[in-house]
Amino acid sequence: MRRVVCFGEVLLRLEAPDGEVLLQTPRLRVTYPGAEANVAVSLARFGRPAAMVTVVPDNRLGQAALEELRRYGVDVSGARRGPGRMGLFFLTQGAVLRPSEVLYDRAGSAFARAAPDAIDWAPLLDGAGWLHVSGVTPSLGAEAAAAAIRAVETAGRLGVRVSFDGNFRPKLWALWDGDPAAITRRLIEHASVAFIEERDIGRALGRGFHDEDPHVRDAESAAAAFEAFPRLQVLAHTFRLQHGVDDHELSAVLRTRGGAEHRAGPYRLTGIVDRVGGGDAFAAGVLHSLADDGDPGEALRFGLAAAALKHGVHGDFNLVSEGDVRALAEGGGLDVRR
Repeated sequence: MRRVVCFGEVLLRLEAPDGEVLLQTPRLRVTYPGAEANVAVSLARFGRPAAMVTVVPDNRLGQAALEELRRYGVDVSGARRGPGRMGLFFLTQGAVLRPSEVLYDRAGSAFARAAPDAIDWAPLLDGAGWLHVSGVTPSLGAEAAAAAIRAVETAGRLGVRVSFDGNFRPKLWALWDGDPAAITRRLIEHASVAFIEERDIGRALGRGFHDEDPHVRDAESAAAAFEAFPRLQVLAHTFRLQHGVDDHELSAVLRTRGGAEHRAGPYRLTGIVDRVGGGDAFAAGVLHSLADDGDPGEALRFGLAAAALKHGVHGDFNLVSEGDVRALAEGGGLDVRR
């Protein structure tokens, strides 16, 4: 079973209690997420060897973050410690007609301050099948952007395939004078699998897709991506239809360079517990199935089922097993399991 190495920042998530706005009462719920860490935990829960490469502060907060990942079976031996603080984000879950809101506090974190060459990638990627990165990392600043590019370039030289999740974060890009289009384009250039959709592709290529039919625009953008990025073999993403803050429909599409198109869903998700991390759950599910050259259609169904289940799990981590996901993907019912 091919090992997946994930690279990105681990954060403290500080969340208002259910139904409250931030600091309505002086309580916050604490967890340790991160886009790539979420993927690593999911993969480990599926039984796949997964490692998390990151930089954390050399203090109790950084140590606790690594201990949390290790608790779920993620290899953190490649994590480094450095000067700086722990990156934070504050979350207020939505309710009724009030949408969820994220407030970032990540400037000067140990990860963002780390030198681009702080990680010696050759031994960490030795024997790995995949490197997973996301667009969150380069949004943190020049050093983090250079580190992400260095990681995917090294993976390419070593014959390790790259998985890239767009995860565009405009609030973070706005804090520095980086070029998100050019940097994202350099990352996608190295990807075999990309979790991006029309807007990500248009941003990277500096063009728009204007057909009135969103499905036509989606297909046109995928064709443009395959033409622009010769290494790219698979594109996948979800569609979300929101009937209310806690009432969504989730479906997904996967396209291959050979022209195949697979669709899955929709799942109707009512009474959502926590949608944050749903995209990472989808990426982990698809990557888990494709990592050993699995069937793309099955990979899409597994990934969407994993994302659907995540909406019933509090926190960013998708704490479900491979068996849980397969049961849903194969039409399992909702009776109590005894």
